[in-house]
Amino acid sequence: MKLQLTILFSMVCLMVFGQKNDAGKQEWKQLFNGKNLDGWDIKIRGYDLNDNYNNTFRVEDGKMVVRYDQYDDFAQKYGHIFYKGDFSYYRIAVEYRFVGEQAPKGEGWAWRNSGIMVHGQPAATMGKNQDFPASIEVQLLGGNEKTRTTCNLCTPGTNVVIDGKLVTQHCINSKSKTYNGDQWVRAEVLVLGDSLIQHFANGEMVLEYNKPQLGGGNVSGHDPSLMIAGKLLDHGSISLQSESHPVEFRKVEILDLKGCMDPKATNYKSYYVKADNSLCTYGKKK
Repeated sequence: MKLQLTILFSMVCLMVFGQKNDAGKQEWKQLFNGKNLDGWDIKIRGYDLNDNYNNTFRVEDGKMVVRYDQYDDFAQKYGHIFYKGDFSYYRIAVEYRFVGEQAPKGEGWAWRNSGIMVHGQPAATMGKNQDFPASIEVQLLGGNEKTRTTCNLCTPGTNVVIDGKLVTQHCINSKSKTYNGDQWVRAEVLVLGDSLIQHFANGEMVLEYNKPQLGGGNVSGHDPSLMIAGKLLDHGSISLQSESHPVEFRKVEILDLKGCMDPKATNYKSYYVKADNSLCTYGKKK
């Protein structure tokens, strides 16, 4: 299985990075338009969907930012901003940095801490007092002048398989470098349904696993009927976290790897790895 996944990933790399014709040209979609939060839903613990408590999520200077200047007490008001849609085979990339001081009474572990949540539950299914969406978290951490990796794995309401073994530990460190200060870091995630997920920090692959699935704990305030232990996750939402430390995102973009795989179609892409030929269009190519 591991050999098969390695071969599959090698093919993806060759197709995504090696093609020079139009069919191989990467079509990254910008999820954040640099102007406003159109296309996004906000869910903060203790508040209704799209109640952006104290203007936590906002746009400043062309960046999507998470701010706490209107907070007196963070009080575990964990928040997430969800891009509207459902995704299964793709690469998601963000360019992020941590700035400023942590919100008052934020937990120590949440210092310079945020995350990209993939294969998550829809925002609308979260309980009003739910802290985290059941999802796979690509944990983003800022350095503290000691070894502190980024693009780690955390598993709110989920588990994964690594080297053929089910892993129920909540967080697993990556092998990334430590990024201190306010520097920008590019985090990417390759997501191939329920078969393979890989984390990248500034272009370096730092963690991989497969068979993401529901199970485990580390989520509260949720609807238990949605947590079917062992159910494989091959699609879901994408969201970014608010965990008490100011963070900025200057880019949020996605490369879809699922689509038309008929070479005769006008919208065929050679780097797709999952066919959905219902999306194919035919006619004279421009």
